[in-house]
Amino acid sequence: MKKLIIQIPCYNEEKTLPITLRAIPRSIRGVDKVEILIIDDGSTDRTVAVARENGADHIVKLTNNKGLAEGFLTGLDACLRLDADIIVNTDGDNQYNGADIEKLIEPIVKGKADIVVGNRQVDNIEHFSLLKKKLQHLGSWVVRQVSGTDIPDTTSGFRAFSRDAALKLNVVSKFSYTLETIIQAGKKNIAITHVPVGTNSKMRESRLFKSTYSYIKRSLATIIRIYTMYEPIKTFFLIGGLIFSGGLILSLRYLYFYLFTPFGGQGHIQSVILAAVLFIVGFQVMVIGLLSDVIAANRRLLEDTLYRVKKLELNGNKNASGN
Repeated sequence: MKKLIIQIPCYNEEKTLPITLRAIPRSIRGVDKVEILIIDDGSTDRTVAVARENGADHIVKLTNNKGLAEGFLTGLDACLRLDADIIVNTDGDNQYNGADIEKLIEPIVKGKADIVVGNRQVDNIEHFSLLKKKLQHLGSWVVRQVSGTDIPDTTSGFRAFSRDAALKLNVVSKFSYTLETIIQAGKKNIAITHVPVGTNSKMRESRLFKSTYSYIKRSLATIIRIYTMYEPIKTFFLIGGLIFSGGLILSLRYLYFYLFTPFGGQGHIQSVILAAVLFIVGFQVMVIGLLSDVIAANRRLLEDTLYRVKKLELNGNKNASGN
């Protein structure tokens, strides 16, 4: 029997959660059972009571507000322990169209993908400003280049995961899981695709960031951190190479003055000193890249070990439960 669990991270969603839950279909083609899991991220309102009143099957409560990434990971772990074969993540603010869940999981049901991202087609979202649309396109382009995927809407939180993909994901960011999971999918060669989905009218302001500048800064930091984790030698060799090149340029400059001017290199000795410093720093940065690559190789081995342990533990529990 194939089970789908729809997880909804919530923080003070008592007003919007009933609408979100009513829109979720309980019978979906391709799965035998549909359940709903609420992750209460330290809500101070009636979110938990409202979830129970509106038919949520499972509720996981966090002691305080830990953020979107922590709530997402907690939900994945709970869904796996509840024997989910497919996991859908959606928001509690009714941003996404619940009827599109069937479309979202279809590539997984058919065995064509392990992760599916709902493409909101941001140009069609009326309450997005022109600046926000441009930034969304730019950010998605950057993530596509870094991850080697073709996902057009990388910040969409409306996603479906196969059980195997959920077992392989390890989110380290404390900010958001959206960018990191796509980069991980690309670097771990997890089959990922996208489908167009609809969105509903805005019911509240976003709580993920306080300003556009804050969002850009934190997203960029996440992208750089995750890319460096998976491609350390490229990152550090690029930085080290640029620094080393600066030293080479200064060395050539000094050599030019030394060979082709009447006073030789007099007055330009500072170029030699700075070039030497840049050569040393550039070389050290590249050595750091080599060491980081060794660490990254060890991390990959640890991630593979963690995947195997989780698979044995959780799939063993699943088999024992008779699913």
